[in-house]
Amino acid sequence: MRHIYIYSSPRVELLWFFFIFQTFRCYSPGHIGVYICVLQNPLTLESVKQLIAEGNKEELQKCFGARMEFGTAGLRAAMGAGFARMNDLTIIQTTQGFCRYLEKQFSDLKQRGVVISFDARAHPASGSSSKRFARLAATTFITQGIPVYLFSDITPTPFVPYTVLHLKLCAGIMITASHNPKQDDGYKVYWANGAQITHPHDKGISQAIEENLEPWPQAWDDSLLNGSPLLHDPSASISKDYYEDLRKYCFHRSVNKETKLKFVHTSVHGVGHRFVQSAFRAFDFAPPEAVPEQKDPDPEFPTVKYPNPEEGEGVLTLSFALADKIKAKVILANDPDADRLAVAEKQDSGEWRVFSGNELGALLGWWLFTCWKEKNQDPSALKDTYMLSSTVSSKILRAIALKEGFHFEETLTGFKWMGNRAKQLIDQGKNVLFAFEEAIGYMCCPFVLDKDGVSAAVISAELASFLATKNLSLSQQLKAIYVEYGYHITKASYFICHDQGTIKKLFENLRNYDGKNNYPKTCGRFEISGIRDLTTGYDDGQPDKKAVLPTSKSSQMISFTFANGCVATMRTSGTEPKIKYYAELCAPPGNSDPEQLKKELNELVTAIEEHFFQPQKYNLQAKAE
Repeated sequence: MRHIYIYSSPRVELLWFFFIFQTFRCYSPGHIGVYICVLQNPLTLESVKQLIAEGNKEELQKCFGARMEFGTAGLRAAMGAGFARMNDLTIIQTTQGFCRYLEKQFSDLKQRGVVISFDARAHPASGSSSKRFARLAATTFITQGIPVYLFSDITPTPFVPYTVLHLKLCAGIMITASHNPKQDDGYKVYWANGAQITHPHDKGISQAIEENLEPWPQAWDDSLLNGSPLLHDPSASISKDYYEDLRKYCFHRSVNKETKLKFVHTSVHGVGHRFVQSAFRAFDFAPPEAVPEQKDPDPEFPTVKYPNPEEGEGVLTLSFALADKIKAKVILANDPDADRLAVAEKQDSGEWRVFSGNELGALLGWWLFTCWKEKNQDPSALKDTYMLSSTVSSKILRAIALKEGFHFEETLTGFKWMGNRAKQLIDQGKNVLFAFEEAIGYMCCPFVLDKDGVSAAVISAELASFLATKNLSLSQQLKAIYVEYGYHITKASYFICHDQGTIKKLFENLRNYDGKNNYPKTCGRFEISGIRDLTTGYDDGQPDKKAVLPTSKSSQMISFTFANGCVATMRTSGTEPKIKYYAELCAPPGNSDPEQLKKELNELVTAIEEHFFQPQKYNLQAKAE
């Protein structure tokens, strides 16, 4: 029990610590640090006092029972007390480990430095905020003599990977929980190549964190940043350079100047408002009309149940009302850290159509290729031109590539894979035009090797404005794309499950469906022609039965190819308690009946839910409509 007495204080009743130490057997330096954190933060101290006074062992177990795991997505968790939560201490510990790992990887770290930025999230009950966490992370690096480019105000997430590449830094950190619930925050890491980290960096950083849990001297003293020659504010210069680079992707400036099309934009209480306004100016547009109730950052997200435009109409209610009032035809919606984009369009029927991520991916992919082709008439340029999408996204880019002659590649789910692959291709002298994932993420400009909702918003506006000069809507152009390249009908949803044991049972059942090590051969009346399991590395479509794409035993992901041409993937989410599914039915050009395709896909998805998910057996909660 000696650790209790080392950090004892007249202001702290040792009985509280004794209770937690006895309950959780917390003897490591990391656990000592938790209680330093409690002493440093009176709000955290009060919350722990209250839980102990209530005898709330269940909540104490959630806070202190296990440390957050650092992975390729960095960290994401609720803010509050304990090393399972985002707080001053866990930020300091994480940054100390990351700092030591970078020192081993980069001999010139003290010359190049790192960039750090943050969104507008805050949690008054624990005194936590993204800005507070960013300053503590910056302090950690500064105390080790490492230059830090710390943005002085909120930025979109894509500004961090842009800065890493633009200033040739060793790494970047973005403090954000993107579209997660308001109580959450996160710690997202970019490598020197401007892309999110992948294996083995995640394991290396995680190990380094465990080796550097005890806070360094002056760890909480963020006043060290004031006047430090190692601290730089890149806000003005990076913003200027970003928009200069963005201007190069404006292909119809005269159309933008003269368009009568009106746009509504919502930042959903996040960071996006002024950045999208600046992007519109860069393209010579009149500024979009901002939803006033959602324009300014507000960590409470008071007007929405979930701050995620991917959820569709529920998040866009205020946008619809404003657009109807001012007779705007197109709505652009960013998530709170402005790396994603949703688009809605008013139909002739008077209804609003919210495009899925796959549909907008088809439109943007077609548009960027069309604009590129106008400037690159030499057919030989096609051999070095690429587009990317994730394995759970629509295969529409593959269909366009097959007909037009450029290259298409599929990666694992997530922009960490697409960003890293794009950088490899660019370093080989290739031209990466576009990458997207169905979760409304788009990389329209390869100067950001991640999804970017700011550039996607203004490029979508230019696309809509150009189509308007041809008396075409986005919906009409999407139909034309499907007619030319083949209909791609998709359906995606999820079930909620908080129990990892249940999730494992569900997927193991699929791997032993018809006896041990036998995957299912049918799903209802639908025959299965192929199986790819990226958890185990099995792929019966390969001669050696081994998957080509990288595998991960820490996440669940199985894809089923059906005899009717449908591909359906079931996978777990890396950041949310969800089991997701994605299904797509592809038809060849000129032989498509979209209504019949939708009917068949709906029947197949119903069979997947009934036979593979078995929600009643596994007590799964369906997505709320």
